[in-house]
Amino acid sequence: MTPGPHWLVTGAGGQLGHHLVRRLTADRERVTALTRADLDITSSADVDAAVSRLRPDVIVNAAAYTGVDAAETDEGTAAAVNAIGPANLATALARHGGRLLHVSTDYVFDGAAHEPYEVDATPAPRTAYGRTKLAGELAVRAALPDRAFVVRTAWVHGGPGPNFVDTMLRLERERPTVDVVSDQLGSPTWVGDLAGALIELGRCDAPAGTLHYANTGTASWFDLARATFELAGADPDRVRPVSSEQFTRPAPRPAWSVLSTRSWTDLGLSAPRPWRTALAASIEARAG
Repeated sequence: MTPGPHWLVTGAGGQLGHHLVRRLTADRERVTALTRADLDITSSADVDAAVSRLRPDVIVNAAAYTGVDAAETDEGTAAAVNAIGPANLATALARHGGRLLHVSTDYVFDGAAHEPYEVDATPAPRTAYGRTKLAGELAVRAALPDRAFVVRTAWVHGGPGPNFVDTMLRLERERPTVDVVSDQLGSPTWVGDLAGALIELGRCDAPAGTLHYANTGTASWFDLARATFELAGADPDRVRPVSSEQFTRPAPRPAWSVLSTRSWTDLGLSAPRPWRTALAASIEARAG
């Protein structure tokens, strides 16, 4: 029997990397999981040596600097991880063979739209985080145009590690009420679904390019918090709406982060499920 592809997951200690490795292992795939301690993707020499030695068929780059506010004063570090790191992976694969699935973000857009963002919408990041993620996209496409996918996603939750839904579950236990922004809209996405989608993409022979993957439907952070309380058996009216002006942060959040998944389904890939259904699965997975 012909062996399946050899997968390499970078950032394996993070939220997405954890779920990718768990899924691939459960499917008895050949997978090498590298955490930040195992491989510094910002070092071109280290990346080239690892790719040359391991010869993966598919790299899923789940490594990222995701501190949106911290990046405003630490853009150099964010750029090293979000732009230089992906460029190093793409360059090594161009030299040694293999494909790259690189995960990007809705933050490459300015949030001023009123319709779901298609893949060909013009990027216009408003934050240091968004700028560094866009730079990573451009570097990947330049270095590996025929064998790299850029997959943008949004509002990923599920853990392990910090994420909005886990924060809401903790605050439900600690506080009588919780104030949550109601005027920012996006596409909440369970990391378990995202991991499965990336694996499906890595197994198919679709042409390289940029795709959007997110659970479907539109929600505000307030909507997501209320749904989280309800699914946890708590009173959703304990979640109170506030405006972005009442909840200022160092980095401006997009008012609109809804991604169209037409690019995904047009390839014949499995359609994402609604965000509420995925949220229920996410919370059930925690209980299990």
